[in-house]
This record gives sequence, structure tokens and C-alpha cells, in this order.
Amino acid sequence: MAVMTVQDNQARTEGRRFRRAVTLLLMTLFAPGSAQIVAGNRQVGRVAVRIALGVLGVAAVLALVGLVSSRALVSLLANATFLRVIQIALVLLALGWLGLFIDAWRLGVPLALRQKQRLTSTVIALVLSVVAVSLVLTSSHYVAVARESISGIFAGTKVQDPYAGRYNILLLGADAGPDRVGLRPDSITLVSIDEQTGRAAMFSFPRNLQRVPFPEGTVMRQQFPRGFDCGDECLLNAVYTWATDHKDLFPGVADPGIEATKDAIRGVTGLDVNYYALIDMRGFQQLINAVGGVTIDVKQDVPIGGKGGVIRGTIQEGRQRLDGYHALWYARSRTGTSDYDRMARQRCVMAAMLHQLDPANVLMKFRAIAQAGQQVVSTDIPASELDTFVDLALKAKQDKISSVQFVPPLIKTARPDFPLIRTKVREAIDASKPTPTPAGTSQAGGAKPVGEAGASVASSNDGAERKQSSGTSATPASGGSSTSSTPAPEGVTSLNAVCAAA
Repeated sequence: MAVMTVQDNQARTEGRRFRRAVTLLLMTLFAPGSAQIVAGNRQVGRVAVRIALGVLGVAAVLALVGLVSSRALVSLLANATFLRVIQIALVLLALGWLGLFIDAWRLGVPLALRQKQRLTSTVIALVLSVVAVSLVLTSSHYVAVARESISGIFAGTKVQDPYAGRYNILLLGADAGPDRVGLRPDSITLVSIDEQTGRAAMFSFPRNLQRVPFPEGTVMRQQFPRGFDCGDECLLNAVYTWATDHKDLFPGVADPGIEATKDAIRGVTGLDVNYYALIDMRGFQQLINAVGGVTIDVKQDVPIGGKGGVIRGTIQEGRQRLDGYHALWYARSRTGTSDYDRMARQRCVMAAMLHQLDPANVLMKFRAIAQAGQQVVSTDIPASELDTFVDLALKAKQDKISSVQFVPPLIKTARPDFPLIRTKVREAIDASKPTPTPAGTSQAGGAKPVGEAGASVASSNDGAERKQSSGTSATPASGGSSTSSTPAPEGVTSLNAVCAAA
């Protein structure tokens, strides 16, 4: 009996030692430094606990800032220096946490444990330390990806003030494949955003628009005083290539093609262009995949391929979730349809992405989105302005987007009516401005639908028809504000209506 009692006591002692060793490791996982305070160097433990509390405090402050002002949080996270400090701090935290796990394992006195218990405690220490350190190092890697992406993509240095209370951003989509001669942006869209409300108006221009004028004092105006008129090759999308091929005329300009295209859009619309973003089709496809696809209501079958090649498939009619490959072909296909239909589909894809992206989705797929974002060929939006545009994007997500597509019969691409284009631009911007809804009245609904060929316009002599047709208001997106907009002039529609008919 005495022998059994000794063995029992020894077993209980070994059990306590093993439980103590595991407890110290768990304490290090959930409260770094607490194991040292209980069983080791208390001074080291206190420092570790203070650092852990400091990290939690910083995280809480950032979360509070995000709740109070998402713009302020984005401003912090878009700062390369701040991100570099966070990245280095996370690496140091990972190393320090690993050291605490090693010390906690030592404090468990593994040599005093049975072989099986020693092996178990060692495995637990390895698993817990790998999980904890990997979590911190992964966070550091994500911060590094964010810093590199922001610095690489948003490399602009000149901050532009809004023009007449609006930011005008030129979006260019281009194919620079091996079968193309030079880079020609085939998708040309100007988005005008109210700097206060985020309400947006979107203007799409056909790539084959001819005789585009240029503002006074520009290089292109000197070369083409009567507009970009040098034959069938002088189309709007050829402005980029022409200026790129004549760099010597643009001394000190980093990208003559962009500069000339901005001037062309300014000459056509009468609006100053604040910033641009040029995206190639491969980047577009990767970005759609990165966010997990985009839901589109396909109104009719869209061929994949064609136009001199083999039709490789079809995007079926109906509401469906498209991956990057199919979304790309939905936006670019011209087989059995027209450039103008393609322009409408491109705008629908952009609008769908705007309304379907949410912060949680972006955070969950941040790495893939950041890598796809680096496919942006160039943009002159400075990183310091990201907070402004994220704030505007969140506002625009909850509101309507007025839309004008400058296609026949609204305009003739060979001989465009540029004064009419400028008039429609002003009307669309006015339609996107909110006006208070009178008490006791309900918001007018229903945007004027557009036909397959684009928006139509009554002649200037049909005053009564014009007045009647412009009495509808642009339809807000679901979840929009309770304010009503200025009645939508003819040719100015809600993007919802365009996509419903696309």
C-alpha cells in the first residue's frame, strides 16, 4: 500500500506539472506575458502585457475611428509611412511573441515531465506558437501588400481641386494585345461626382467619335485647330496613339497620350478632367475574379469570341453570377451587336461592381484585389486622395447614377453636334443634384427607358414633346436616399434603367 501511495503521489505530481506546463502555454496565447508574471521574470511579463494591451488599444482606436469616420480611417491606411511602421511593428511583435512561447515552454520544466508528457507539451507549444506567429506575420504581409499596391497604383503627386463642386474622373479601358497596333482605349467614360453628396453622372463616348475639338492653348489644338480631322483614322480612341507617337510635341509630359485624351474629353464636354484611370482588359478580368464575380441580369445571349474569330461559347440570357472571363466577354463582345450596345454593357458591369462590393468582401479578399489592382496601367490619383474617393464611393453606392450614352440617334459619330453634347452633360449633372422632397409628396419613379441604339432626343422644334418626355425623374438604386432628383431631361437616364434594358 505504501508503494502504491508513493506512485499515486508521483502520478499526481507529474499530472500537476503537465497541466501547469500546458496552462502557461495557453496563458501566453491569450494573454502574452502573463505566464512570465506568474512563473518567470515578472519584469519581462509586465512589459509584454503592456505591449499586448497597447496593441489591443490601437486596434480599438482604429475600429472607433472607422465607425466615426471611414474617411479618416482610409486616410491613415493609405499613408505609406504609417503602413511601414505597422508592418515593422507586427514583425517585431511576432518575434517577441515567439520568444514568450519559448520561455513559457521552458517555465513548464519539460525535463521534469514524462517522455510522453514532454512530447505533448512540446507539440502544443509548437502548434500554438505557429498559429499565433503566423497570424501576426500574415497581417504584416497584408500590410506590405497594401503599402506596395497603394504606392504602385496611386503614384500621382498633384492633388486636383474639384471643378465647380465636382470631381471628374476619366475611365479608360484598353486592349494592348499582340494583335493591336499601339494602345487604343476602346472604353471611354467620364464620371462626374458631386464632392458633397457623391451623386454621380456617367458619360460614355463611342470610340469612333470623329472631329473631336481641343481646348484653346493645348498642343492638340495647335495641331488640329478644326478638330481631330485627318480622315477615318482620326477617331477619339486614336488620340492616345497619335499623341504617344508624337512625344516630342509634349515636352515635360510623362504620358502624352493621357494628356491629349483628357484634352479631347474637355473639348467635347466642357468639363475639366481631374484624374484618370487606365485599365487593361486582363486587369479587369482579374479584378472580377478577385471579388468573387459580379451578378448581371443578361437581357439576351452574348457571344464569346467572333469578329473574325471563332465563337467559343455564349453567355446565356438571365440573371447570373459571372466570373472574370465571362464578365469580360459580356463587356467587350460586339458579335451580332454594336459598339453602342457594348458601351451600355460596360457601364452596367461598372455599376454592378460599385453596388455589389462591400467592405467585408474587400477585407476578406484583400490580397487578391490588391494584386489585381496592380494591373491598372496607370492613374494619377494620389494616395492622399483615397480617403476622399472611398467616402464618395460609399455615398454613390446608396444613390442613383445619371447616365448619358452619346450614340446615334442622339449624335452622329461622323459629324457630332458638340454643343448638344455639352448641353446634355449639363442637364445630366443638374439631374444628379438632389432637391428636397416636398412634405406629403412621394418620390416620382421610373426613369425613361432607352432603346437598343441608345438615348433619343426630340428636335428643338418639338417643345411640347420635350417637356412631356423630360418629366420623369431618374430612378435611384435600391437603398437610395429619400431625396428626389431634378426631372431627368430627355436622353438622361438612370443607369438602372439602362442596365434593365441592356
